[in-house]
Amino acid sequence: MRITTEEWHISVGGEETTAVFEPAKVATRSTFVFAHGAGGHMADRGMLRLSEVLRDGGLDVVRFNFPYRAKGRGGPDPMPRLKACMSAVIERVRAELKPSTLLIGGRSMGGRTASMLAAEGFECDGLLLFAYPLHPAGKPSSLRDAHLPQIEVPVLCFNGTRDALCTRALMERALTAVTAPWEMHWIDGADHSFHVLKSSGRTDDDVMDEVGAAAGAWLDRGRGRRDSGRSC
Repeated sequence: MRITTEEWHISVGGEETTAVFEPAKVATRSTFVFAHGAGGHMADRGMLRLSEVLRDGGLDVVRFNFPYRAKGRGGPDPMPRLKACMSAVIERVRAELKPSTLLIGGRSMGGRTASMLAAEGFECDGLLLFAYPLHPAGKPSSLRDAHLPQIEVPVLCFNGTRDALCTRALMERALTAVTAPWEMHWIDGADHSFHVLKSSGRTDDDVMDEVGAAAGAWLDRGRGRRDSGRSC
């Protein structure tokens, strides 16, 4: 069991990206490969805060940059490139850590990338999705849900009720076609970045506490394991 942070350099189709392994702060329950959103990177504030909360709950976390961020480019890579990168990182995780339980996921675009891999049958034990981008902002008719029914592993998905990229009614309708054990956790008053208004009486730290508690309860119920998902 690794107990110190490690940095890895990983080849992705002739380019190189960086990944960082951070061990859980308590006994390890699972290993989570964590992808960033379109406008972020592996060390942005949201990624670091979520990683800290998940590590507090017993997850080893591996963060990484998609190739466009590794090269300092602004626009995201095409989805095939994103999937290839995440696949390469996951394979490195398997080789280095040999996890008994492997979760994949991420924030927004990173979570969508992981969900598409899972829908294609990529081997993993569960998905952790944060701010899943069901549709572009202001375009609720352009849904990104066609692949969701193909997912077979357990899923825990967090979205805010003020998320401009995930209308609650549309997400709930999309999930009627999903047969995998998919749990939605709606964060009251949170936007796409999980920020809440001061008028709500809550803080962003309160939201992170809520996320950590919900993720821990999900793991306690045996989610995040392929076998448990199939028995439900």
